[in-house]
Amino acid sequence: MASAVLPSGSLCAAAAAAAAAPPGLRLRLRLLLLLLSAAALIPTGDGQNLITEDVTVVEGEVATISCRVKNSDDSVIQLLNPNRQTIYFRDFRPLKDSRFQLVNFSNSELRVSLTNVSISDEGRYFCQLYTDPPQEIYTTITVLVPPRNLMIDIQKDTAVEGEEIEVNCTAMASKPATTIRWFKGNKELTGKSEVEEWSDMYTVTSQLMLTVGKEDDGVPVICLVDHPAVKDMQTQRYLEVQYKPQVHIQLTYPPQGLTREGDTLELTCEAIGKPQPVMVNWVRLDDDLPQHAVVSGSNLLINNLNKTDNGTYRCEASNVVGTAHSDYTLYVYDSRAGEENSIRAVDHAVIGGVVAVVVFAMLCLLIILGRYFARHKGTYFTHEAKGADDAADADTAIINAEGGQNNSEEKKEYFI
Repeated sequence: MASAVLPSGSLCAAAAAAAAAPPGLRLRLRLLLLLLSAAALIPTGDGQNLITEDVTVVEGEVATISCRVKNSDDSVIQLLNPNRQTIYFRDFRPLKDSRFQLVNFSNSELRVSLTNVSISDEGRYFCQLYTDPPQEIYTTITVLVPPRNLMIDIQKDTAVEGEEIEVNCTAMASKPATTIRWFKGNKELTGKSEVEEWSDMYTVTSQLMLTVGKEDDGVPVICLVDHPAVKDMQTQRYLEVQYKPQVHIQLTYPPQGLTREGDTLELTCEAIGKPQPVMVNWVRLDDDLPQHAVVSGSNLLINNLNKTDNGTYRCEASNVVGTAHSDYTLYVYDSRAGEENSIRAVDHAVIGGVVAVVVFAMLCLLIILGRYFARHKGTYFTHEAKGADDAADADTAIINAEGGQNNSEEKKEYFI
């Protein structure tokens, strides 16, 4: 409902008079007019001629409030704060908060900016239009607050492979509540979050349980914030994982891998772990190392090999996490084993070459014989029925052929 102390036309006339007053009196008249207008009416209209939009802004940034009139009739527009204090009456700002600044004023719009927005500025702001009856509409300012701080904590600075560790990430004092996402390297993981609310602000703590292996050493665990007020906000910690050694035996000599009597064998033990093994140990399974074997650091050297050196040689490495080993089986061949293998390889090559030459020669002979028989077979068919070509029937042809043979014999007798 509305009060009828002063009609809206009188308020407009008073506002015009205040604008025309001398400078010293103008401010007093405007303040008096504001008091009269606030006491004179309580808007009852539904704001059908006013337009505004809700505003969402990040804390510390600028919010812009716009009161627009669809069908202007030169009525007075004013903007009020959530406490219904007048921020702007037309283009005049009675409120002393200098963060409010006039952006645009006309008969159809009052646009005001609010700089350095804080959470206390959140709420409803009212646009009023002094018509008969008066109209009012409100806009809501929503302030987003990014997390004040982002912290990640790992239960143990150094873990052992196979161990389960706890990692926590806390995003403090945000609005609305933050969503926390976990990554191990590029792989996303799932944590468990708890939300605590205090004075319209939210603190979120997410817990991640992680079983680590040696492949996780040096891999970052990332806590990533998903919040409308901030992008790419994250923190991370690198995992430090201890693991038992990985052992591998490398054959250094002989390079071809064939160990013969009288040769030298040299093996190198490669061990990698965290912490790094400080020493390795060489043993022979089921027997002692040969007396002429020499161990130097991670190397095993056996000179003048013989068949009694045959066996399985093991390299062992250990650290505070555990022990690991790798085995090499030695078999010593006769001293002529390499030569016999070389001779056998040469014999096979020679035999293969001879067989190839023989096969090639036979193929050439078959081709030549084929061409020869094909040529003479044509000549035989040309002369075998000589004298039968002019016969009227088959019987005559046979007689003529026989006669031809007889004539040939007679000719032979004649020449004899």
